[in-house]
Amino acid sequence: LSPLDFDRWNLECEFNNTDHRTDLNGVDRLIVRRGQPFSISLYLRSGSFQPGVSSLDCIAETGPQPSEQYGTRASFGLSAHIDTSRWSAAVASPPGDTVALSICCAPDAPIGRYTLTLGRSARIEFILLFNPWCPAFQEKYAVYMDNEQNLAEYVLSQDGLIFRGNYKHPIPTPWNFGQFESGILDICLRILDMNPKCLRNPGKDHSGRRNPIYVSRVLSAMVNCNDDKGVLLGKWTDGYEGGVSPMFWRGSLEILRNWDTQACEPVRYGQCWVFAAVACSVSRALGIPCRVVTNYLSAHDTNSNLVIERYVNENGELIQSREMIWNYHCWVESWMTRPDLKPDFNGWQASDPTPQEKSEGVYCCGPIPVRAIKEGELTFKYDAPFVFAEVNADVLTFMRKQDGSTSKVTTTTLVGQKISTKSVGSDAREDITHLYKYPEGSDEEREAFTKANHQNKLLQQQQNQGLHIAIKVSPDMRKGCDFDVFAVVTNNTQSEKKCRLVFGSCAVSYTGVLGGNCGFKDLLNVELAPGGERRVPLRLNYSKYGDLVTEDNLVRLAALLIDYSSREAIMAVRNIVLENPEIKVRILGEPKENRKLAAELTLQNPLPETLDNCCFSIEGANLTGGRVISERLGSTVGPGEDAKVKIYFTPNHSGLRKLVVDFDSNKLCHVKGYRNVIIGK
Repeated sequence: LSPLDFDRWNLECEFNNTDHRTDLNGVDRLIVRRGQPFSISLYLRSGSFQPGVSSLDCIAETGPQPSEQYGTRASFGLSAHIDTSRWSAAVASPPGDTVALSICCAPDAPIGRYTLTLGRSARIEFILLFNPWCPAFQEKYAVYMDNEQNLAEYVLSQDGLIFRGNYKHPIPTPWNFGQFESGILDICLRILDMNPKCLRNPGKDHSGRRNPIYVSRVLSAMVNCNDDKGVLLGKWTDGYEGGVSPMFWRGSLEILRNWDTQACEPVRYGQCWVFAAVACSVSRALGIPCRVVTNYLSAHDTNSNLVIERYVNENGELIQSREMIWNYHCWVESWMTRPDLKPDFNGWQASDPTPQEKSEGVYCCGPIPVRAIKEGELTFKYDAPFVFAEVNADVLTFMRKQDGSTSKVTTTTLVGQKISTKSVGSDAREDITHLYKYPEGSDEEREAFTKANHQNKLLQQQQNQGLHIAIKVSPDMRKGCDFDVFAVVTNNTQSEKKCRLVFGSCAVSYTGVLGGNCGFKDLLNVELAPGGERRVPLRLNYSKYGDLVTEDNLVRLAALLIDYSSREAIMAVRNIVLENPEIKVRILGEPKENRKLAAELTLQNPLPETLDNCCFSIEGANLTGGRVISERLGSTVGPGEDAKVKIYFTPNHSGLRKLVVDFDSNKLCHVKGYRNVIIGK
């Protein structure tokens, strides 16, 4: 055999990156996906390629200690045809002085930076990513998805919506994932390199990168900084000195770049939707299909008994404990096979990068098949009991009296409601609760609970058939307004009832941490005729709640009814979200690639006080050059007046893009908005 003698080569980056759908990362270097051939042109110094006669030794290596045993080194020569099931090379051109060399990486090769040595002449660098287009779904470590629209959403889309607010009123928050912006892929690979498993045993860690289960578990630990040089530091209480409020962020770019430039010091601060959004950006960048999901009324069960025990005082005020019901909680789902489990558990896997409880000694959670949660398979890896409790835990409420005694309070508390994610190809909310749980009260639900050793909720929450209490709200609850909320008490018994009604409100964070009192009523003598109903209003005034509510804009309403004859206590609790004003976005100019545009941004001040230090900011993948563009107002904005600016930007890529907008001021903080813009060529 005669080795090919060449002195020049062309990596054909533009062709290969486009073919492998990595061109949004740029075409200045080679970035390819597993299990799919790519082409290199070799320019021969002498002779020509002769089938069966010409030879070429190829060696592909990744990581600091490449070895064939770990799968981080592969040696292969020329074959007659490309074999997509393993590392292979073949010539795809007729005999001549230019050789079109086709190379395919194994579909289960570790992802990351590679050096490819061709004969004695060439050392080629390239980056290898997971390939969700590679139909080798029977392969052990696959992320294959067979739907182009899903792939466009869950791998290629650089922007999206994350649902916040509350379960009665889900509010979409725009987010710029920006996974293909300049430098982001290198930062994602650095996150893998900085993980403690890699620092302890780099050879084994690089070998593990063939497996999306391993990679997504590493990411769930590395997006928080609790045990390692992770990306974000979480903070849920007491101000944000030394950093910025989690509400400040509009996307993942600034967070990832700050971490990278600050020598892997954690970025301050994140909360659940920020952790989840950053994990989603990194997963998509590496080629794992990923989406952010929101679980409304999410239980945080610290002792794995699937029961949240809540205590209130005699005014119905919650006594804080570590076991909480979060107003909402966000995590991510990633799409992959689970060869370590039974065959039916491929597909969406939940993992949670928010540091809540330790798993195998580290603050991480998942991946666990979403189907395993639905079926009550709590022995499956990883962290099934914690996620199962988040969507299914029972809530028991007790009243702690001044004399130290406790008594049970009858209340209906829902957990795991309206589990939500952005719809494929549109800004609608998709409800995916049915993927996590069977319909309440169904035989399948009972079966799943039995398997999970979880008592049936229906047995635990026997409703009081006699007295009933509910909280009703006004349709218009805008920040800055005064409005009424109502406790509605009904007597379903045949006898007259005398009761005490305590109706209170307080600011609350989305994780359930209570703030100051926003309004309170204590009626000692509520009389109800048989079948009678009473509607008790509580006025919420901006002058009282304005300085108490957090950036979450949430108020907790609690109505406690005590029946004097039976001493029984019944309670209703409801969180309400105060609506921020809308930011109106007008695009001035014809939206075209590389043409300067202006966004005219307007927000009307809804507060009965003046806004100062007003600032608008915009960012968007392929719209603002990978940066945030801000514009401060030179003057204050009085009640009812408009804050208005023009911000100029130059899009660099055609297609449907999301311009993410933020307004900040001394009294109205981090109001979000967005506008979809179609950029022409």
